[in-house]
Amino acid sequence: MSILEKWGKAIEARDENSMNDCLHDDYKFTLHSADKILSKSEVVAWGMSGDIKREKVRILFENEKVAVEHAFVSFNDGNRQAVLAFITFKEGKIYTLETGASNLPK
Repeated sequence: MSILEKWGKAIEARDENSMNDCLHDDYKFTLHSADKILSKSEVVAWGMSGDIKREKVRILFENEKVAVEHAFVSFNDGNRQAVLAFITFKEGKIYTLETGASNLPK
């Protein structure tokens, strides 16, 4: 199972230990749509909140260095987005993640 598959299962199950295992300690999540950079602990807390619901997740490319993923994501506030993510890996863990998101009708 790939690291992104493990990450997806951890998010879906709200498995905090697995989320922490998938992310590098120096992890950074760049949300261009919100002009924010989140740390590992912030992303794990967000994942544990149940706010992230991903559907139709497709890993478009993944090797030992980088990956590209697309998903439809909905949030507790009713917002929905089509999200394209570019991921880098370091030491077998997710190191950076940048997203481009298109808002979808509620």
